Amino acid sequence: MIAMKGWGVCLILIALPVACSAVPEIAPPLPVSTPTPALPPTPTVAPSMTASASSTSSPTSSLTPLPTDTPTASLTPTTTPLARLYVFPVQAPRDVGFSEGGHAYPATDIFAPFGARFVAVTDGVVNFVSTKDVWNPKTNDPNTRGGLSVAIVGDDGVRYYGAHLSAIAPGIQVGVRVKAGQLLGYVGNSGDAAHKETHLHFGISPPTYPQDWHSRRGLVDPYPYLVAWRAGVSVTPVLANIDLTTAP
Repeated sequence: MIAMKGWGVCLILIALPVACSAVPEIAPPLPVSTPTPALPPTPTVAPSMTASASSTSSPTSSLTPLPTDTPTASLTPTTTPLARLYVFPVQAPRDVGFSEGGHAYPATDIFAPFGARFVAVTDGVVNFVSTKDVWNPKTNDPNTRGGLSVAIVGDDGVRYYGAHLSAIAPGIQVGVRVKAGQLLGYVGNSGDAAHKETHLHFGISPPTYPQDWHSRRGLVDPYPYLVAWRAGVSVTPVLANIDLTTAP
């Protein structure tokens, strides 16, 4: 009986490891953490869709326009032409005197102090210059009666002539471009004005040719234009109905 018990114990002892090895090991349970509830995904909206939604929900009047670098007004071209500048031919105008008529042809004598400034009445090019006073009373050649004189052809297509000067301004010669108000010479009494009060003989005419004294001395009445220019009003002379058939 003891042996049997001992054997039985042995069997039990021998069988126990086999039984134990047959049972799978169970890993201890992992600590359980409370999962954070997942937030719903944020929808991605394209920029164009956002702008569309915004403009739909808000009135158009509440939208603020984007700033621009250039104002719209500056993009519109100016269609009004710039006015041509004219100035009175003798400076300063307050020191002069002139009246309508006085010649058998259209011209105006502008009486001014000796040495007063004779200037270009508008932008143009020097067309004629007489730098020597060769007038002789015995021959009285009409081509030399003006003495020292200058004529310009303005950008307006009109010729302007000033005679009986005491001197020609430096640099004034045929072909030189001048601006309105630029000095051309100085008032005097050269030519057939030798024994007369100092003045500028002023003539307006179409631009024929430089030596055309008959036209150069005056074919358009300067008086109304002189009145306007002295008042600061820029007016272009009209060359209508000019008869050039009598020019030499």
